Parts: sequence; C-alpha cells; structure tokens
Amino acid sequence: MKNIVLGALFLCLTIQGSAQEYNHWSLDFGAGVHRIVSPLSEGYKSDLFGLGQANFGVRYMLNEKFGIRVGVGYNEFQESENSLPFRANYYRANIEGVVNIGNIFKFSSWTKRFNFLFHSGVGYSNLKTITPVDTGNGEDLFNIMIGFTPQYKLSNRISLFLDVSTIMHDSQDNTYNGAKNNLNSEKISTSLFNTSIGVNISLGKDKENADFLKDEELVGDDKFDEITKRLDKAETEIAILKVKKAEVNKIALVKELDTRYAKKEELVVNRYESIVTGSNVAFIRKLLNSGYVNVYFDVNKSIVQKGSLNSVNYLITFMEDNPTVSALLIGYADETGTEKNNQALSKKRAESVFELLIAAGISKRRLSFTGGGEDKSVAKKARQFARKVTFQIN
Repeated sequence: MKNIVLGALFLCLTIQGSAQEYNHWSLDFGAGVHRIVSPLSEGYKSDLFGLGQANFGVRYMLNEKFGIRVGVGYNEFQESENSLPFRANYYRANIEGVVNIGNIFKFSSWTKRFNFLFHSGVGYSNLKTITPVDTGNGEDLFNIMIGFTPQYKLSNRISLFLDVSTIMHDSQDNTYNGAKNNLNSEKISTSLFNTSIGVNISLGKDKENADFLKDEELVGDDKFDEITKRLDKAETEIAILKVKKAEVNKIALVKELDTRYAKKEELVVNRYESIVTGSNVAFIRKLLNSGYVNVYFDVNKSIVQKGSLNSVNYLITFMEDNPTVSALLIGYADETGTEKNNQALSKKRAESVFELLIAAGISKRRLSFTGGGEDKSVAKKARQFARKVTFQIN
C-alpha cells in the first residue's frame, strides 16, 4: 500500500506542465470535524462528528491536470457522551499529489462553477494524549492521506471547497486515550476521517487559475499548428477570390506571394508575362495593408517566430524594390495579462520587427513603429493570432 501511494505521488511530481496562461499557485484554508476510527480502548468513545480540526495547504499545479500540495493540520480530540474522559492533540504535515478530475473529464463543458480534485500522499504525524495518560512528547507516526475535494467557484481567484479525507497510520503503538494499542499495531490501518469546509485562494498575475480552466483555453501546440495551416490556406483562397475579376497577372502575383515577393528585375526576363509593373505596387500595398501578411509571436515574447520570418522578408523585398514607400509597424498582444503590460509588449514586438528591417538594410527614415495594445477582435480560441505585428504601407 505504501509503495503504491509513493509511486502515484512520484508520477504526479514528474509530469511536466503545459504552457498555458493561468495561475499555478494557490492557498487552502480549512476547518471542520473529525471522526476517530481506531484505536480507542474499551469504554472510550468519540463523537461521530467531533469539532476541533483545522488545516492549511500550499498547492502548485504543474499543469491543468496534475499538481503537488504541501499541507499541515491540527486535531483536538475528546470523549463523547457515555464515554470515559480523554483528551489528545494531533499534528501532521503532508506532501501530496493532486489530480484535477474536473479538467480531465472536461467539467467546463457543462458547468462554470463546480470542480473536483483528488489528492493523496504521505507525511509525518504526532499524537499526544493529555488525559487520562500524559504521553509526554507523544508518538511519532508515518501517515498516508487520501481525499476528495469538491469545489465551487466564487470568482477567478476564490473558490469554496468541501474536503473529505482519510488518514491511515503505520504501526500506531498507542490509542488516542494513551493506552497500549493491542489491535493491528504492526499494520497500516485507517485511523481517522477529517471533513473540512474552506476557501481556496489563487495566487498570480493571470486572470484564470488551473482549477477552472475552460476547454476553449486548452489549445496545445498541435492545435495551434493545425489552426495556422488552415489560416494560411484560407488567406490564399481569400486573396484569390478578392482578385478573381482582375487581370490574370494579379492572380499569378497572389500565388507567388505565398512563397516570396516577385522583384521587378525578374519581370524583365518575362518570368511573369503581361504584368504591368506600375499597377503592382498599389496592389501589393493593398495586400499588406489588409493584413494578409503578418508577423506572429509566442506567449509573452517579442522574438519573431521562425515561421514568420518569410513575412518579414516580404516587406524587406518590397521596400528594396520600391524605395519611395515607407512602412508603419503596429504591434499587438492578446487579452491575457494587464492592459499596461500588454501595451508595452505590443510596442516591443513592433520594435523587434523594426530592428530586423534596419539590420537588413532598410533605412530607418522609411520606418516607424507603435504599440496597438490588445487585439480584442480575436476570440479566446485563437489568441495565438492576436500576438502579431501588422504592416501599414504609405
């Protein structure tokens, strides 16, 4: 039994978290009732729901499904009616693995308020009987804790919980009334139940916390790649449709833009027959200004994604080929985080592209940049496409 629990805890500790934008840390404050299961000597009884139990925990979620928790607890035991008198104090400290059942089974698809956690781990306990026998410094015990925690969300940072936990002891030599334990003292046995009502407080700068993440926010790298490919295909199809009635040369130019920008000297050798150079500048300007070519960034980063370097190259080639045009670079951020930080991040992204263009030989007199702050036109599912820099060609 002990090896199984330790193995489960190790598995939770070694699972790596995904790069979601949510608060990982939280605090738990709880208090409630307890019930002694065993051992008590003959003639001693405790209440079915005895008062005098409190606990505190610090939890870190490795990802939206698994986490670890360090907690401490205190119990004060006494006799019930029709029992011989006794008093005992109990202290414990535990480290546990936590499983977010709600996120595993996608509770957010049918509720915004309820969630369910499972926790299990090991720890150290000290049981000290005061009366009828004073056991001095008490008995040190190895404990195993298993529990279930339903939650009810009040806000993004605060939730209520009801925790039901069982605590088992290994080789408990003394009873709670201080006598010698003659029943299963050499085995791991269930010793007591704790039932707590409490509050969980999420810590961090993000709006969401790991316990109540919505399905629409759990978009991984694979999903992002799929969306990116679909958007690239859609942009090509939209561009073709927008110039469907135009000259054949413009259709060829849009298709070429999927991989690179066509330079004027290539037109001289009739690579694109019948293209009228004078009209292409306005057409390419319209494509760039309409947002068909953007530069994208990772979460909270101002370094251009490798997949977006072609977009930067489009602009470099176009400006080299048309020395009279200038460009305004506008950076954007998604809606996670504070507006102040997002404004600064959006400007930093635009500046990053600005520096790339200068390094490529474009005169800074032809460039300017600004931060557009949060792009609120993008839905939560597609926040990846809000982290970008767009071009405005003059």
